[in-house]
This record gives sequence, C-alpha cells and structure tokens, in this order.
Amino acid sequence: MQLMDAYMSATASVSSRHSAMKDFPSTLAVDAASCALRSGDVPHAVELLEQGRTVIWTQMTRLRTPLDSLQTHGDHAAALMKRFRDLSFLLGKPAASHANDTTSVDIDAEDNRYRRLVEDWNGVVEEIRNLKIEGFSRFLLPPYFLISRRQLVMGISSIQLPTDFKKLTTLVHELREAIGKDAGPKGNQTALIKALRKVWNDVVCPVVENLSTFARRGSRIWWCPTSLFNFLPLHAAGEYRADGKSLSQQYISSYTPSITALMRARRSHDRSLSVPFAAIGQNCPAGHSSESTLKFVEPELELVRSLLTNSPTVSFTKITSVDATKSRALCTMQDNTWLHFACHGTQHYEKPFMSAFLMRDQPLSLLDITQMDLSRHHFAFLSACETAVGDSATPDEVIHLAAGLQFAGVKSVVGTLWKVTDATVQRLVEAFYKNLCGDGKMNSRTSCPGASPSGSLIGSRQGHALGSTHSVHAYWRMINFHPAVVTLPITYPRISPRYAHLT
Repeated sequence: MQLMDAYMSATASVSSRHSAMKDFPSTLAVDAASCALRSGDVPHAVELLEQGRTVIWTQMTRLRTPLDSLQTHGDHAAALMKRFRDLSFLLGKPAASHANDTTSVDIDAEDNRYRRLVEDWNGVVEEIRNLKIEGFSRFLLPPYFLISRRQLVMGISSIQLPTDFKKLTTLVHELREAIGKDAGPKGNQTALIKALRKVWNDVVCPVVENLSTFARRGSRIWWCPTSLFNFLPLHAAGEYRADGKSLSQQYISSYTPSITALMRARRSHDRSLSVPFAAIGQNCPAGHSSESTLKFVEPELELVRSLLTNSPTVSFTKITSVDATKSRALCTMQDNTWLHFACHGTQHYEKPFMSAFLMRDQPLSLLDITQMDLSRHHFAFLSACETAVGDSATPDEVIHLAAGLQFAGVKSVVGTLWKVTDATVQRLVEAFYKNLCGDGKMNSRTSCPGASPSGSLIGSRQGHALGSTHSVHAYWRMINFHPAVVTLPITYPRISPRYAHLT
C-alpha cells in the first residue's frame, strides 16, 4: 500500500494518476483487507481499506491540510508550516500540457522537477511529525482504527455475506439493464424490483440484522462501499411486496467514500447561521439540440426559490440560460456555500475527471472542481444525470462529480446514480426542500433531509421512474456527514454495496 501511494504521488497530473492506478488490481484494497480478516484482525482490515482506497483524492486533499495551529509552537514550527504550504501550492498546480513540438528531454526535466518537489514535501511532512507536538506525530498518516473508533463512536464486526464476486458482477449487470427498461402497463418495473430484492437478500439484509442488535430503528447509517458494491443502490434495497421489509423502513442511509473523509467533514463544520444559496440551471447547453432541452429547469429553480424564501437566513442567487456559463458558474459556486444544480450531467467513463455539468458555453468538469477550495461550503444538490456513478475500472477511487465536490470541501452532497424524468425530479425537489427548511432553519448536519425510515426519495433527470406502487429512492445517492453507524460491506467469500447522499 505504501509503495502504491509513493508511486502515485510521483505523478504530476490527476489524469496520469488515474491511468497509473489502472496498473494496480482493482481489488487490491479489499484483497489486503481479506488477508487481515482471515487472520482475525478486523481493525487492521479497516485500516488497509482506508489506506488503499480513494488514493487520488487523498493525495490531493493532503496538499490542502490546514496547519495554522503550528504558528503557536515557535519559529521552527512556523517555518515548517510556511514551507509545507509553499510546496503544497506548487504540487497542487495543474500539470502543464505539452505541445506537439515539446522534446522528450523537456518532458523528462519537468517530471524530474516534480519528483524533487515531492521529495522535499515528504521531507517537510516527516519533520512536522518529529516536532513532538501533540496531534502531529501521525500527520497525514492513515488513521489507526482506535482513533477512528473514538472519533466516530463506532464498533466493528465482520459479516459474511451470501454472495461472491461472480454473483455481484451479475447483479450489477442486471441492475444496469433493468434501469434502461420502460415500466410495464401497470407502471411497475419488474426487472428493477427483482434486482433490488437481490440487493436486499444478498447484501443489505445480513447487515441490517447485525445492526439491529445495537442501532435503534430510525438511526442514521453511513455506507462505505468497496469494489462492485459501489455500483449498487444499497439504500433502495428491499423486498417490494405487501408488508415486505426494506432498508428505508428501518434506517436512514447516507454514503461516505472513506471514514477519513467522514472524520474530516465533521471537524471542519462551520456553524454560521447565514445561508448564501445559489441555484445554477442550464436547460440547453453547448452542442445539444432543442430536442434535449430540459423544460423543467426554470420551474424547478423557481420551486426551490419559493420553498427557501420562508427562511429569513437565506440569500438566494439564480443563474440560468445564457448567463449559466462555465466561468459564471465557477464564480457563483465560490461565492455561495449552498448550491443547487439543475442541468445535464455526464459521467466520462474513460476519463472520469472529464465528467461534467454541461453549461451554456462549455462543460464545467470534475477537473475544474478539483482546483476549487470549497471548504466553507455546506451543501450541494445535484439535479443532473449520473453525478454519483463512478468508474468501473477503478471503483475504489470513487471518481464522480458528487465525490469531487465533497473532496473539494462541501459537507453534504446529493447526487444521482442514473437517469429519471423531469417530472420525477420536481416531486423530489419539492419534498426534499420542504423537509429541509420546514421549521424555517437550514442545517446541512440535520438528519438526512428528505428521508426518513418510513419515507422515500424518488427521483434525477431524464429516463424512467419506478411505478407509483413501488416508489423508492433508488435514483438518488445522498452523501452527508453525521455521527452514527458506519457499515463497510467489504467481505464476500473471496474477500468478504439513486439520488445518493454523500458526507
């Protein structure tokens, strides 16, 4: 794991790091965890998962680590803080693109310069660890399990799931096929319901049975999926029959890419009462025909405005149509700490950092978002297609728009797993924001807005909805930070899973 981290950190651009990551087995982290589980060391399995997953995001996040507290520990500590910031700034700059006439000698020189910067940065990090200042002895090292347990107030156990890698691969394929099928004459989507039952039986039900021994009904839980589990709508699992069981009846689900990300977001929460809220909508982006125009974008943003104006702390900004360009959207994102996107979204599977929100002039890409500092930001609702899907070649890197916003600093993100209709989106948006600010106050740390053990989230943009008789929150993945129970489905026999809410 340490060698992989060192190898990846010596590569300048995030796109080249992603390409380099493909040289490693996609199941490396879970294989390492499997070895620890076989030896009976469950805590070490969690530590290995933390070290071997979201490597690209983790390396980028390290460069933004605040060190203000070192200023009070003498001149040497202050000098190290400044040196760390200066080197982090140089390493965090986007890699230069090379023209066709650039010689291999020039490229090699640039690569060598970057590697020297990495060596200097590593040296400074080691010096900071050796300062013998409380809280810095493990500076930027993966957290020990005991540290995680104390901060997250969680226990941990290993659960053997009644599935394996081959069965999971088949299930992911069945889900993808079912999503593309139209509803039947009675409005039901039989194939999708069948797949969600399998998710319940093979993955979620065994976890819920274990949770019920210590987590009360209605608790908030965080899923930290690995490998193929990343592509399963765990929060939507259920039996979908009369009096049948489902996860949403018993627990409120959110997701986190890693335990470290969850801990970081909880530490950095700002309790400001003001809510600078921006709604960014684009119904007809560059390169799209009039047939693909999103007719409900403007009504959706006006609906959001009407629901938020009841809160006296909200200052509302809206940009749409010709005003919703890439540069204007970036400025608006920087100036407002609560965001709502209503537009086309796209997940680029070959080059996931080119995944984007489609604006009027050009795409606002995930790569653009990685260059932003959104550490003051509380919330983003992504009413766009496929914003929490990820890349099948490197599933444990969790590379999608929702995760990008989270790693840029946004505390809570709501993203999409696939496509649904505009009309479905409006129903969800109305229910979500009514719940979020029903008492006139808005707080991104309140229990998953818009969801409850007895309720459901239903809706993203374009495509097919489940029939009204089986209304579930399969489309939306929610990522929100809150202290509760963290579940890690990491073990199938070889190694023993949509808007979605990320925290």
